[in-house]
Amino acid sequence: MNARFARKTLTFCLVAAVLAASGCGKKPANEPTPDVAERKTSVAGDEVGPKAFEANAQQLLAARLDTDQASEGWIRLFDGHTLFGWEITGNANWHVEDGTIVVDRGEKCFLCTSAVWQDYELTLEFNADEDTNSGVFVRTPMEPEDPAIDCYEINIAPDDNPFPTASIVKRQKVDEDAPAQTFREWRRMNIRVQGKDVTVSLDDQVVCQYSDPIGLAAHRIALQHNSGRVAFRDLRLKPLGLKSLLDAELSVWKKYPDMPGEFTTTDDGWLHVKGGKTQLESQSSYDDFVLLAEYKMDDAKMNSGIFFRCIPGDVMMGYECQISNEMVDNNPLAPADCGSGGIFRRQDARIVAGQPGSWATVVLVARGPHFAAWVNGVQVSDVVDAREPHENPRKGLRLDAGTLMIQGHDENTDALYRQLSIAPITR
Repeated sequence: MNARFARKTLTFCLVAAVLAASGCGKKPANEPTPDVAERKTSVAGDEVGPKAFEANAQQLLAARLDTDQASEGWIRLFDGHTLFGWEITGNANWHVEDGTIVVDRGEKCFLCTSAVWQDYELTLEFNADEDTNSGVFVRTPMEPEDPAIDCYEINIAPDDNPFPTASIVKRQKVDEDAPAQTFREWRRMNIRVQGKDVTVSLDDQVVCQYSDPIGLAAHRIALQHNSGRVAFRDLRLKPLGLKSLLDAELSVWKKYPDMPGEFTTTDDGWLHVKGGKTQLESQSSYDDFVLLAEYKMDDAKMNSGIFFRCIPGDVMMGYECQISNEMVDNNPLAPADCGSGGIFRRQDARIVAGQPGSWATVVLVARGPHFAAWVNGVQVSDVVDAREPHENPRKGLRLDAGTLMIQGHDENTDALYRQLSIAPITR
């Protein structure tokens, strides 16, 4: 697609089921909520464009993945009720319908993830009509100009198209023995992007394999509206290439023995954070990355944190991805202290998705000024730091690489981490 589109953002509202009342989700001061009504336009008498979406706490918590999937790093790109974490590039009627993302009218445009991804496995289901021309774009900018150069377009199109469903447009046609296109029924597509290689499976059969002689940098994932009706559901992603930062000796970390509290490893190889205001600092520095952590704290009032892009050697002078299961009045939509996956002082988690005494996973993506986090597979934060640049992330935007720090918050901290893994994202 050669047309260029103006960027449009989505808004969402959350309904607190325990209060039986609706209200808009909290947004940081530097991200004003657009007026949804002003963004709706009419095409052929039908409203298209960004809309408000609602989900209650019960619905969002039901979208959490089971422990096995979450511990492998799987996340949901779509929670089944809202388009939180997505951005629209033009006027089309992208909307949520019966737990699916649907579009069938409006401009040719994209629905893009706000987060940038590098190496990953993506799985989804799609349902297309006979006249549908759509696709799943990977490593794509918001405004791709030529799929032969600036993205990988995995097509959704009839068999008489030059690049039938599961082909990579202008790069690799689907195998001859690939299952024929079917219409108005759900089909499973898996896409694996790693290094210069792209592998596409359709209905559990590998049907297209492509190795790019040049390769593409990390970028967004996008769903396309070109023509016809298409629906998507069960969009899940697992980052690839994560390397563990934990070993019995904590050999890649620096301790601060003069600070209260301690960091030890259990017989199972888990990191144990015990008591005091203290920190464990990585020896390496990172700027852009995807990180997977798995934590457990028995008391809701216990508090820890994963700091990133820290000033090396200083006391937790970095961004903080909060680790806290505490909520106000037992309302998951009201975190008491930012909430796990929230970016402290930038954006509270939209829901507390972890619970005391149970293992919970956090997947954190940091790319430039944009940060997003998922807890137990559900996206809980999506924020851009629009402040002026500053060496100290507590005072302004820091893009430079910095260390990671694991926090012992106070004398009551008693936290276990059985996973801490990271993969850099190249700029």
